[in-house]
Amino acid sequence: MSAIPQFSVETEVADLADCEGCIQCQMGSKLVLFITGNCHWRCDYCPLSETRRDIDFMYANERPCESFDEVIEEARAMRATGAGITGGDPLMAKDRSLEGIRALKEEFGPEFHIHMYTSIPFRPEWASDFADAGLDEIRFHFLDLESEQYEDTISACSEAGILTGVELPCEPDKGAELMQILEDLREFDVSFLNLNELEITVGNHDNMELRGFNLSTEITAGAEGSSELAQSLRDRVMAASIGAKDPMDGEVREPYGFHLKYCTSVYKDAGQMRRRFMRRGEATIAPHESLSEDATLVFGAVYSKPEDHSNWIDDISEFTELPRRFMHYDQEEGRIEVPVPIAELISEEVDAPVAVIEVTPTFDRTEVMLVWLNEHRP
Repeated sequence: MSAIPQFSVETEVADLADCEGCIQCQMGSKLVLFITGNCHWRCDYCPLSETRRDIDFMYANERPCESFDEVIEEARAMRATGAGITGGDPLMAKDRSLEGIRALKEEFGPEFHIHMYTSIPFRPEWASDFADAGLDEIRFHFLDLESEQYEDTISACSEAGILTGVELPCEPDKGAELMQILEDLREFDVSFLNLNELEITVGNHDNMELRGFNLSTEITAGAEGSSELAQSLRDRVMAASIGAKDPMDGEVREPYGFHLKYCTSVYKDAGQMRRRFMRRGEATIAPHESLSEDATLVFGAVYSKPEDHSNWIDDISEFTELPRRFMHYDQEEGRIEVPVPIAELISEEVDAPVAVIEVTPTFDRTEVMLVWLNEHRP
């Protein structure tokens, strides 16, 4: 078993017109700050799991956090260059979102890029609050694909100096509505439109089944038809930008004035997440661990009782000449962690359980593989 889907992901090179938030996400260098699980819950395609839905708690990447000091620790652990604030909806915890922006900017400086998602057309006067706190970029999700109610808020954000755009899932049965969104946005002060392949997840599976959506392939979470529609929308915007005929209807349209980016579910899950895991792994790897191509940490383990572990470490060091600094006793798991070659070398020489273990390089170090090297099971 592996932590990240096991299929090749083409390297997606950032477009020069991509917003900074997208560029940093593609690098895997953005901290994901889940500010609250509270939301209005009007989106039947919401992928959020039951463990986070309607729970007013913060997570920094996979780490639960009770304070922004812990958020900052996680940002340092992955050498973050920025943060994306999400939820739920961050506007359901407006003051906390503002506090988080200020705390991150104060700790890491003005170059630390922060973007935020919301589906709430909030009061225009609040735009200056977010700009003053240091928010660099904001992405609006149009509820029910109704754009008009967001126009004043979007204008206020843009005028306040926040890079402003729209981000939407590409629902396969909403082609006409999404095509109309392209035209509506001509009148909006937006810099970009991001389209995401609609994902079918544990959190939204029942609703997506009711709408008749199927997975596009057996190896992705993308809904059938979402990718094709998104590419048609992108082709329309690209054709207009160079004065070419639209591939669908042959019409030549005026340029739209904003950049359209399409992000597949495969790339989000197995591309961006892999790079974020790899980045954190590189920053936090211990001397006895190896970082795999799948962005997981791999090490050997000798299981030992707490009262015996010190003697075991002495014996392993004497037998293999491995310095003690290359061994770590995990008291909670009851095991001495060592490099994999050492575990393989001693597995048949010791009267103790020995294994090779693979974990994610996240705060919780989720165990994704365990292979026993001898018959001494704990």
